[in-house]
Amino acid sequence: MKNLPIGIQTLTQIREKNCVYVDKTPLVYQMVSEGKYYFLSRPRRFGKSLLVSTLKELFEGNKAVFEGLWIENQWDWTKIHPVLHFSFDKMGYGETGLLAVLKSEIEDRASFFGISLEKSDIKGQFSELLQKLFKKHGKVVLLVDEYDKPIIDFLEDHTLEQAKANRDILRDFYGILKSADEQLELVFITGISKFSKVSIFSHLNNLRDITLSGQYATLTGYTQEELLHYFADYLSKIQESLQVSKEVLVENIKTWYNGYSWDGVHRVYNPFGTLNFLADQSFQNYWFATGSPQFLVKQMRQLAWYNVENVVVSNLIFERFDLEHIELIPLLFQTGYLTVKSRDVMTGDYELDYPNKEVRESMYQLLIDDLAKNPNRSHTGRTIKDLKQAFENNSLKQVRAILNSILADLPAETFDKQSEGLYHGLVHLIFNYLGMYADSEVHSAQGRADAIVQTATHVYIFEFKFNKTAQEAIEQIHQRNYAAKYQASGKVITAVGVNFNGKEKQIDDWLEVGI
Repeated sequence: MKNLPIGIQTLTQIREKNCVYVDKTPLVYQMVSEGKYYFLSRPRRFGKSLLVSTLKELFEGNKAVFEGLWIENQWDWTKIHPVLHFSFDKMGYGETGLLAVLKSEIEDRASFFGISLEKSDIKGQFSELLQKLFKKHGKVVLLVDEYDKPIIDFLEDHTLEQAKANRDILRDFYGILKSADEQLELVFITGISKFSKVSIFSHLNNLRDITLSGQYATLTGYTQEELLHYFADYLSKIQESLQVSKEVLVENIKTWYNGYSWDGVHRVYNPFGTLNFLADQSFQNYWFATGSPQFLVKQMRQLAWYNVENVVVSNLIFERFDLEHIELIPLLFQTGYLTVKSRDVMTGDYELDYPNKEVRESMYQLLIDDLAKNPNRSHTGRTIKDLKQAFENNSLKQVRAILNSILADLPAETFDKQSEGLYHGLVHLIFNYLGMYADSEVHSAQGRADAIVQTATHVYIFEFKFNKTAQEAIEQIHQRNYAAKYQASGKVITAVGVNFNGKEKQIDDWLEVGI
């Protein structure tokens, strides 16, 4: 049984260490055969670096690395090109500054190819390197991995000026590519976000952004077929160990780690989460745990915007990503916390949602903890499980007590001009965290209820008010006929009106009425 390539980002190491390699070379071949300038955005730990490594080995003519892969007998191995590979993820610009590091990187590449540089500025040196490399070895393949990391690392308010300075440096660095067309065989750039004003998108008119392309939607990540084919031995081993059917096992893996899509049609597994599950045989939040989305949480808190499920946006929103005007939804999408649920090809609109259980539950828990200023995340998880049990026991008295305990923990600074929005945001998160037992903000023909919770025998329709009365909530449930779609269910239907007193920081009015 082959090894799992956890944390390995180069093709040579994967092959040398006898690791599983999911063969993406048919798509790689198609891409390099059809075009010359490409940009691909994918979240962290999603195979971008491995893809860049594959291109590097291919154009350097390292045929042995591709033995047994689809492309082995399709590629012309006599055509070898000089490759310039810049990986910003591995550059130590945090200590010496981006300008000094880039200059050092360019000079190192020149030294490797035996080229002497006369210019002293990075723009001049980069241009000179391309020209001399082209004359000495032929057309150059330029591979840039994580091009935007020097910007992404400095998005906080107190470091934003550094992000802007780094953006300007990168603008000069990439600015020479437009005039270097005849010297280039291929340009492939990866990153997480598509920042404007970095010149690669404004100066390179023929740069093709394949981020949302259905043609290359599975270029990174694992498809369902690839999971079943390449990891069959591991699935069989886990199936035997857990004593479950293959269908049950695969469905659970799919629920946890699948769901990522960039075209609304093709869906892929997160490689990092999937590989770690196959190694540990335990369903955990692997990918989510490796990141720190505190900047995103801060943005959501400032906007009092917590309901980001099933949000519909225009395709234009993916083209506007500026440091001076950072928008929440495209940032959540590009960083992997939201994905494409569906796409309307006629209007160009995209419906976005959390990709899977790992991301959804982790975000709910993180956001609840942030709102309640709760340092103990495991406590939140236990509280939600208690709430779920209370509903299963049809004990509204216990439900009220648990909700009151969560809301009472809100810090005093929460209750400012945004307090009502934060309150409703927290309620939304709590009921969504209940998973299959709750449907928050359910749409009906005459409006929408704040939360609907169904058990085997009961339907509870909740309406939450802030500094009003529970009676007003009950009247709204009746007037807007929220119960209509559930009346044929044969279940006991109860309207629950809840009012939260912002001054007293507790539920001060609770009314239950049978329908």
